[in-house]
Amino acid sequence: MNIRVGDQIVEAQAGQSVGEVLAKALSGKAYKNTVVARCGEALLDLSAPLPDTCTELTPIAANSPEGVDVIRHSTAHVLAEAVKKLFPTAQVTIGPAIENGFYYDFAYERPFTIDDLESIQAEMEKIVAANHPFTCRAATKPEAAEVFKGMGEEYKLEVLEAIPSDGVSLYTQGNFVDLCRGPHVPSTGFLKAFKLTHVAGAYWRGDEKRPMLSRIYGAAFADPKELKAYLHRLEEAKKRDHRRLGTQLDLFSFSDEAGAGMVIWHPKGALVRTILEDFERKEHLRRGYGIVQGPQLLKRDLWERSGHYENYRENMYFTEIDEQAYGVKPMNCLSHMLIYKSRLRSYRDLPLRYFELGVVHRHEKSGVLHGLLRVRQFTQDDAHIICRPDQLQDEIIAIINFVKDVLDLFGFEFEAQLSTRPEKSIGSDEAWELATSALSQAMQAIDMPFTINEGDGAFYGPKIDIKLKDALDRRWQCATIQCDFTLPERFDLTYTGQDGEKHRPVMLHRVVLGAVERFMGVLIEHTAGAFPTWLAPVQARILTVTEAHDAHAALVYERLRDAGIRVEADTRNEKLGYKVREAQLEKVPYMLVIGDQELEQGGVNVRLRSGENLGLKGVDEVIQAILDDCQAPFKRGGMRYIFCQ
Repeated sequence: MNIRVGDQIVEAQAGQSVGEVLAKALSGKAYKNTVVARCGEALLDLSAPLPDTCTELTPIAANSPEGVDVIRHSTAHVLAEAVKKLFPTAQVTIGPAIENGFYYDFAYERPFTIDDLESIQAEMEKIVAANHPFTCRAATKPEAAEVFKGMGEEYKLEVLEAIPSDGVSLYTQGNFVDLCRGPHVPSTGFLKAFKLTHVAGAYWRGDEKRPMLSRIYGAAFADPKELKAYLHRLEEAKKRDHRRLGTQLDLFSFSDEAGAGMVIWHPKGALVRTILEDFERKEHLRRGYGIVQGPQLLKRDLWERSGHYENYRENMYFTEIDEQAYGVKPMNCLSHMLIYKSRLRSYRDLPLRYFELGVVHRHEKSGVLHGLLRVRQFTQDDAHIICRPDQLQDEIIAIINFVKDVLDLFGFEFEAQLSTRPEKSIGSDEAWELATSALSQAMQAIDMPFTINEGDGAFYGPKIDIKLKDALDRRWQCATIQCDFTLPERFDLTYTGQDGEKHRPVMLHRVVLGAVERFMGVLIEHTAGAFPTWLAPVQARILTVTEAHDAHAALVYERLRDAGIRVEADTRNEKLGYKVREAQLEKVPYMLVIGDQELEQGGVNVRLRSGENLGLKGVDEVIQAILDDCQAPFKRGGMRYIFCQ
């Protein structure tokens, strides 16, 4: 039989392996870099027999996306083998490839700790050095069950039970056997670039009622250089961790007494929030939004009418008042629709844009809570635009431009996805098609590139998800634009058209920053805590050399305060070097030193948090420099700097 491999046709014999066929067509280097092969839709081990129906083989290189996934999954198997050698009573569960690496969950008498990773990593390196082949054999479910019963692997038996087919595959490397669909690299020696990174707890099957397992995470790549670069990014991420910086900069805290997922804002953190929120209010007013506010509690009947009770109640909190059930709002759209319905509307009134910095509550599982990035109470910069269908494209484009202006202000690049109808949803096929088309056409009209994210829309409509990229090239979901034909129907929203008849409007749900808490967490990590000067809680700190300079410091302080600059004076009896280092750790943009020369000339010596020394400057010159620094990011979008002392 003849097989196509790239541009070549090679002859294959019955019983030959996939690898033997590829070897006839590929050069030595190309063959050595091949980990698996594709035949039709199937990925095949190189040791697998060539299927009778296969007419074309595509080699999958180690450094290709599919090849890297195979490497990561194979490394997870090596991790499981190493753990079983070191901790024989541990039970293995599942171990998939994930972004940048892999993990494997284990049931053991105690949780694994970070201290265990060094010995496990060393054992994995021994397994790799032994270069054991990955071999696959087909088995019936009863045969596989006997294997895992003999090994005492209860979790594998449960996984096996859930497999619908009668046949399964078992992979072996060395003396370790695992239940797996494959494929895998030819041998453990292919795994040259991996590193165990951290441990965590994970419920079996993600169910809080099931046992807590020990999850070991690792990173894996095809090239050791890529692994090194990734580990460097991880170290940078640790330095930028917003939870650590939140404590260092005295911005916020969490307390078990207050409850999980509830942020406690300290004065400096609350000030940064206030500046952000003031900026947002003024920008929304400038762009034609009305500021509104709805209640925290709404009757359950409303949540049933909207579809939230049926489709979202597991994420909501409920209470009872006067024998009436209420839901704590997880989003703000219902109140905004009630505002719209409070009076008759004409086609001339539209579009109506309602903006609310709305506090919402969502019941997130404790295992996913993560600093500011995943909380149970947060504030959304939420808006709902109710418009005529003919206004829809212009409104979507205006929102996109708003998002662009704001992300540009903070120095973020971004990517866009169009998220389509999920399985759990409400509304007609026609409504979903109209909404999806409206979002797609708006992005096409302004030549905005986007990808499709199948099945990840909101339950009431499709959405544009805008993912910003931070300084470490990580992606974060913040802004979103959702197009909704369904809730206006459910709440009977109407307007009187030019023809005097009743018509149905369309509603756009949108956020720009998203959750203020989450955005602040991302911004802290993006800037490593060095907020842009306009947003810094302290923009300048005056540092005196001795007590003799305190009077001049007080005068400089007053002049900066009168100019609207957020300033502090450090007149403690400490060495100047200590004061400077402390101000740098607190990321203060401007340090204004006053000694004998500055006192004599009525000025200050300016140092920046970057370490740059600008030398002696007049007070008026410094004030103007700080104000110009604040204004600079705003000029690109025609926005204005928000003063907040």
